[in-house]
Amino acid sequence: MSKIILVTGGAGFIGSSFIRYIYHKYPHYKIIILDALTYAGNVENLPVNLNEPKDDRIIFWYGNVRNGELVDTLVSQSDVVVHFAAETHVTRSIYDNFLFFETDVLGTQTVANAVLKYKKNVERFIHISTSEVYGTAMKEKMDEDHPLMPMSPYASAKASADRLVFSYWATYDIPAVIIRPFNNYGPYQHLEKAIPRFITSCILNEPIRVHGDGSASRDFIFVEDVCEAIDIMMHAGIEKVKGEVFNVASGVHRSILSIAKDIVKLMGEDESLISFVGDRPGQVFRHTGDISKINNTFNWEPKVTWGEGLKRTIQWFKENEKWWEKQLWMRAVPIITRSGKKELH
Repeated sequence: MSKIILVTGGAGFIGSSFIRYIYHKYPHYKIIILDALTYAGNVENLPVNLNEPKDDRIIFWYGNVRNGELVDTLVSQSDVVVHFAAETHVTRSIYDNFLFFETDVLGTQTVANAVLKYKKNVERFIHISTSEVYGTAMKEKMDEDHPLMPMSPYASAKASADRLVFSYWATYDIPAVIIRPFNNYGPYQHLEKAIPRFITSCILNEPIRVHGDGSASRDFIFVEDVCEAIDIMMHAGIEKVKGEVFNVASGVHRSILSIAKDIVKLMGEDESLISFVGDRPGQVFRHTGDISKINNTFNWEPKVTWGEGLKRTIQWFKENEKWWEKQLWMRAVPIITRSGKKELH
């Protein structure tokens, strides 16, 4: 059965991973992509070359998610809307917070309004939130009822968008489901994120910068597992997902220092490459996802182990230097710490 899927932010890391996933899995689906192609968006991430003869399965629109007229037009043509479009980097949100609220909150409102307007046509609206909305874990594992305590401008913008979508379901009964992925990693991820930054530092034999003492811990999940979870939400019975929130995680946390050491070891480098910078303002101490809800409801659990996912990611970055070398200057962001000191993070 054919469907038309609108993917906002489809040229970004997770968005493009999802597009490649459904492009190959569902040959009868048509995909509409909306992306503003900010520094983190790249058409080279897509499964087709937009400069070659047009593939009628993929239509790309270069535009901003806050453009209400454009978003209305695209949503009116779609069966399913998957909303990834957002500014996503915690450190960059400290450096340039205004843009995060513009895109993440107002952009989400624009999409939600369009879904409301065409509610009779749109069968599902999948909003991609983030585990950052939770802040530091207040218990062993963070379930969907964990308090929202965002610790950075990025996290607070995403928390606002998350609750905005929920309120549109509660008020207008739009067919919305919210997914909160924990830390994604994998091929095509921008070098500003920790794992690709560590990997490329090893390739270039440059120091690996770790915040604070490296004890801050995160729950990392391979991006293909997240794509599978979104796929499940897209096709499950509407009564199982409408108005619901689902964590997508591995259920295991790892310290940033241990991740740096794992990468150094797998790449045959020395731990002397690891260096330390000041702790990031608004640092979250620990994230550990509870996936009981998605597991009990859909029998979903991650398939890719940490070791396998890390090896695949390292191999991809080794083989695709031309893709990432253009991003080298963006690996570090200058921020002012609480003490007033300027540091590269």
